[in-house]
Amino acid sequence: MGTTARPSIDVVVVSYNSREQLSGCVEPLASAPDAHVIVVDNASADGSLEAVRHLPVTAIQLARNGGFATGVNAGWRAGSAPFVLILNPDARIDAASLRALARVLDEEPRVAAVAPRIHHDDGSLDFSQRLFPRLRSTYAQALFLHRVFPRATWTDELVRDEEAYRQRGTPQWVSGACILVRREALVELEGLDEEFFMYSEDIDLCRRLWSTGYEIVFEPSAVVVHVGGSSAPRAGLLPTLAASRVRYARKHHGGLVAFLERVGVALGAATHALVGRGGRAARAGHARALLAVARPAAASHPARAEPPL
Repeated sequence: MGTTARPSIDVVVVSYNSREQLSGCVEPLASAPDAHVIVVDNASADGSLEAVRHLPVTAIQLARNGGFATGVNAGWRAGSAPFVLILNPDARIDAASLRALARVLDEEPRVAAVAPRIHHDDGSLDFSQRLFPRLRSTYAQALFLHRVFPRATWTDELVRDEEAYRQRGTPQWVSGACILVRREALVELEGLDEEFFMYSEDIDLCRRLWSTGYEIVFEPSAVVVHVGGSSAPRAGLLPTLAASRVRYARKHHGGLVAFLERVGVALGAATHALVGRGGRAARAGHARALLAVARPAAASHPARAEPPL
């Protein structure tokens, strides 16, 4: 990735009330010669864009919060680079890791997306490689079987084998916290599905890439730090997560599987509301998730089921 007149990577960062995190994410990339940073603000109330006004970035202020996928689509469509990095505002990637990701797409034409190894800021590994949602894992987690059989692949969708994070692989899907995607693939798929307000848009993107004949690669030589990141959603977003899973099942598997997924998600919300970890706030979030998936219209349209973040 030598210096060129035209950046080879558009870095798209979607912000929603992310002012405290935004500068730390964007500043290391803003001066990279092969990167063009695009910050899309989803109608934040904290003046997020003011944190990056001094940096050479393209800032896009949206009038409403249409969700993460809407923000990403607005960002990559505002650029022209052949590669698009989707990056969370609480994630940090350096130039060397960015080059390592781009090298994969440069050298392997059938690869449409490549993801790095992700660490939490305490140095622990984020299990960012995943298996596609399955009814058996939905019900297993609803009944806490993933705690009884923590290494069984049928009880969970996270790839927990640490050896898989030491070598290159082709996971079914990867966390959307940081993923480099070919622009031509995004154009072909017409971007992320904006019916997913938040959650499952990355699963959906990866499934559509595989279905189109592309490949997805995990590249361990590229490392990202997820500052304060966690795979567990905040309590207030649990209804959105639940509704998004049901919508994903309906989109990719049809009505019967979507119904069974909704029952499984509702069961999981009920059991976690009763005896789950995380305290009162988490249990209340699971209770709201149960109400969200109990309404068919909410499960069909997660963007309408839960107010913005």
